[in-house]
Amino acid sequence: MKHFDYIFTGSGLSALMIVYKMVQSGKFNDKSMLLLDENPKKTNDRTWCFWEESNGTWETIIHKKWNSALFADENFRRGLDLKPYRYNMVKGLDFYNLVFDLISKQKNITFFSQKVIEIEESENLILIQTDTESFSCSKLLNSIYNKQKAESQTEYPVLQQHFIGWFIKSEQPVFNPGQATFMDFSVEQRGNTRFMYVLPTSKTEALIEYTLFSKNLLQRQEYETEIQKYIQNLGITNYEIIEKEQGSIPMTCYPFWEANTKNVINIGTSGGWTKASTGYTFKYSDKKSTELVLFLQTETDFKKFHKTTKFWFYDLLLLDILDRKNEIGSTIFSSLFKKGSPKLIFKFLDEETSLLEDIQVILKCPKTPFIQALLHVAFRKIK
Repeated sequence: MKHFDYIFTGSGLSALMIVYKMVQSGKFNDKSMLLLDENPKKTNDRTWCFWEESNGTWETIIHKKWNSALFADENFRRGLDLKPYRYNMVKGLDFYNLVFDLISKQKNITFFSQKVIEIEESENLILIQTDTESFSCSKLLNSIYNKQKAESQTEYPVLQQHFIGWFIKSEQPVFNPGQATFMDFSVEQRGNTRFMYVLPTSKTEALIEYTLFSKNLLQRQEYETEIQKYIQNLGITNYEIIEKEQGSIPMTCYPFWEANTKNVINIGTSGGWTKASTGYTFKYSDKKSTELVLFLQTETDFKKFHKTTKFWFYDLLLLDILDRKNEIGSTIFSSLFKKGSPKLIFKFLDEETSLLEDIQVILKCPKTPFIQALLHVAFRKIK
């Protein structure tokens, strides 16, 4: 049985970000690492978007940038000047290729495309069984999501950001390549929080995504019917579907990190690294991976890593509202974006605002649902 200093069970976004930054730091060249994932990461299986003020770690793989975004509902449309931020798109395959190209040059890092079957932890050793081999390690970083753990409890709501997206090429030049459609709530809500998301890369090409924040997924045809209707409403009569993507991202404040031990840490969605109120993963994982790589250079007890902040509580209140009254999601987001400063909103979503700035954002939202959520959460805790 081969032993490694670090094993990553699951090699998704968070794991690959951590390994990439460990290599770049130059502090782990003497540490052996193994990445295990049944998916070899050879296809363009997803698209990530994030905003930033200046060029960052992932600048070389940004596929498209926007300085402007559109927010809309059935009553109004508002163009948002995003400066000093830019909204960036990264294609999954470009990210994988960047990281694996770096990994392939490291003698101390191994990747195996194997399915993890079992993880067994003792006091100072972790054993991992895959479908073909067994390994051991001193430190385990796990990103295999335990859906049952989150959804079998009732204390913390669990919603999904679920979507299907089409990359299309139209014969008609209908898109504005300088403006992304951040949220378009003008589509029928049908008792849920539903919106369209459009990322144009040229006048004739765009990713069009039908997205919901709700508990239950739809049948595939329901998503695609709404995309077809939206394309028709844009005035497009002839188009080609280049690619399709589909996803479902858990939105919850469930404390996954409570399962961390001295030698095992849950990362990514499995560790609560998804922004609970929006489902955004790239920027949040980017921040958390940087923090963890710095942590690993000085600390050995993974139980010390997580710190709960005020933003976790803000997210908890919003999810409580969407869990009980999913149909008012568009009202909440519309009130936020109708007159709010885009710069301040993005800063708030990045969890970088002061308490005074938090209040400025929160006061834009309808008061009654949040007061009710506060009372509901407090009562649930007392019980």
